[in-house]
Order: sequence, then C-alpha cells, then structure tokens
Amino acid sequence: MYIDSHCHLNFPELRERLPEILERMRENGVTHALCVCVELPEFPSVLQLAEQFPHLYASVGVHPDYADTPEPTVEQLLALADHPRVVAIGETGLDYYRLEGDLEWQRERFRTHIRASRASRKPLIIHTRAASADTLRLMKEEGAGIADGGVGGVMHCFTESLEVAQAAMELGFYISFSGIVTFKSARDLQAVALAVPLERMLIETDAPYLAPVPMRGKTNEPGFVRYTAEFIARLKGVPVEQLARQTSENFCRLFGVTP
Repeated sequence: MYIDSHCHLNFPELRERLPEILERMRENGVTHALCVCVELPEFPSVLQLAEQFPHLYASVGVHPDYADTPEPTVEQLLALADHPRVVAIGETGLDYYRLEGDLEWQRERFRTHIRASRASRKPLIIHTRAASADTLRLMKEEGAGIADGGVGGVMHCFTESLEVAQAAMELGFYISFSGIVTFKSARDLQAVALAVPLERMLIETDAPYLAPVPMRGKTNEPGFVRYTAEFIARLKGVPVEQLARQTSENFCRLFGVTP
C-alpha cells in the first residue's frame, strides 16, 4: 500500500483524465492521495474531489509563488479547513527562486498559514526553495513545531540539505521525497533520503510535475509514486513493502486519517 502525500489532481491535465488516473492508482497499489490546494479560487475543485472519492483528501492554502491571487486571512483558512475532508493547511512556505524584490508579503502569508495551523490543529504542508533559513526561522518564531504548541507537518518535495531536514525533524516535521530523488543528478538529495529515518519520511508525486524515473518526461500522476518508493527502498537497502507500510502509517498519523 502506497499513499501519495502530495498531488494536484484538480489541475486540468489530470482532471481531464481522472478515471484513467484513478484506475492506474489502483493498479499500482496507491490506495490514497492528498490533493493539495495552491490558491483559494481553486479550493472548491480540490474539495470536490475529496468529497466525491473517499480515498482522496484535501488541503487548503495559498502557494508562495502565487503573487497575483487573493490573500488569505487566518479566519478564511479556518473556515475552509473546518471540513472533515480537509486534513492540512497549505501548501505554504517561502520560495525565493523565481521571485525577486521585497518578498515580505510571502513571509506574512506564511505566518498566516502557521497561525491557521495552530488554531485549527491541522498540520502544515511546507514548500521551501532557496529560502530554507527564513523558512526555519519563521517556523520557530510562529511556533509551528510540536514542542512550541504547533502540530507539525511535512516539508514537501524536499530538495534541501540534511541540516535543513534535521532542523525540520527536530520541530516535529516529516520529510517528503518526490520523483526528484530518482534523478541521476540528485546525488546530494539521495544522501539526504538515505539519512532520513523511515519513521520521519513520506513519499509524493507533486503530480502533474516531476515524474520519477522511469517515467521522467511524462505527466506525473499518483500511480507513479511507487517508483519513488522502490528507488528509496533500494537506496536504503530495505524491502519496498517495509517502506510502503511505514510511509503510509506516517501519513495516517500526521494527518489524522484512518484508511
């Protein structure tokens, strides 16, 4: 049993082929998936999937890359998260890779999500790119960590250093690996995956992006998460069944769900 902890099934390139994609999930032993929201106007389409299919879950949040989109308030996020099919706040975080200039609005948006997570008691889905120091700083300042009264969460599509992973795990966060870890060029990330304990690991596709080897170059989908699982299992020298079982248990524990 595999669980895709992060995908975007409401995006057009996947939604238009949904029956086929759900069937391929079943064929590949992917029993559940978390459909992640990236801006408030699309939240209804994310929630609709989770309401329609019992093996799909939803989150609510605004991606740090989205500059021209309605800015969320804590109150809005709490209202939208108050639904049994919404299991997380995000994706949120910081991304300094594509955007330049004064990015204080990104940091304020991130703070808003952390505060909504603490108030709703639903975990955070954190995206960080070229911004790990500020990401960890704000997580600590706003009390995202479990020891500080937060509920933790997951560092999704992780591509940072082992030091960043360790700092996040110390705050009670899980580390999620996408298909990037299977790329030949991802030696440093593979070393991180080798070091992260199975008990702190999730797997994901981030579909429709970042299809793993041997599907690289194709439109990614939840069924492909098995290839990432198989790669990490070989890397760590453990049976893939063990990795699948542990990452699925981690998912259920973090998001408070019972498959």
